[in-house]
Amino acid sequence: MLALTAPARAALVIERATLHQFEDGPILPASHVFLPGEPIYFACRLNGYQPLEDPKDESRSVKLNWQIEVTDPSGTALVPAASGLIAEPLFRQDKDWRPKFLKEFTIPPFAPPGKYRIRVAATDEVAKSSASTEMFFDVRGHTVEPSAEIIARNLHFLHSEEDGPPLNPVAYHPGETLWARFDITGFGYEKKPDGKDAKSRFSVEYGLAVLKETGDQVFAQPAAAADTAETFYPQRYVPGALSLTLDPKVPMGNYILLITMEDKVTGKKAEARGGFRVW
Repeated sequence: MLALTAPARAALVIERATLHQFEDGPILPASHVFLPGEPIYFACRLNGYQPLEDPKDESRSVKLNWQIEVTDPSGTALVPAASGLIAEPLFRQDKDWRPKFLKEFTIPPFAPPGKYRIRVAATDEVAKSSASTEMFFDVRGHTVEPSAEIIARNLHFLHSEEDGPPLNPVAYHPGETLWARFDITGFGYEKKPDGKDAKSRFSVEYGLAVLKETGDQVFAQPAAAADTAETFYPQRYVPGALSLTLDPKVPMGNYILLITMEDKVTGKKAEARGGFRVW
């Protein structure tokens, strides 16, 4: 009886691990910095694999498994881990063939800044050998200091809807529109037990009130906005925005913008305050 044979070859290696902005696009240098929401195309080739040969008909084939994981600076999975199988026949003209696999993923919109890691592993099922490698890439994201409790970070006032340099001093004229932006973080997640692609659900609601210096309330909108979503990668913060058109007859003086927040998953509540002047 003729048996399939696997001639000795060099050990399996992962070569030419590269990143691209689009499929088959130019190779990006290690200094390239990605932005949240940007797609990344990873590619690499496998070498040193051992083909399975059948002396009966001189046919050859390969059987290679691969896996890839992407994690953020804290080690949290950015996207679900992926895997694949390369099982292909080989022909005589394929003696220099180097199997290649691709993986495309997108950086989540609210990903933090820092250095991200790609781990790749491959197994030659014929030779029973394995190889692994890792590479890093940088992301320039919006910095929001984490918190164990729901809180508003980076509160600042603006003169228009367009986010720009914060007002300093924070002052408005009667009849103008007050704009405020902030980041809500520290909220909880409701985990959906759906296996490796499980998603986390969050739900946040926020409102506003305007107080005099004495603490007397002059305006309130308890439920001004809400944000709810289910994501694989935990959303680290919710960008909040509020606007209020001041009454043309509002008395001049110092006021306080009171932001109220509620984490609908945990039931926890919090407040944030910022002062402004009408003159």
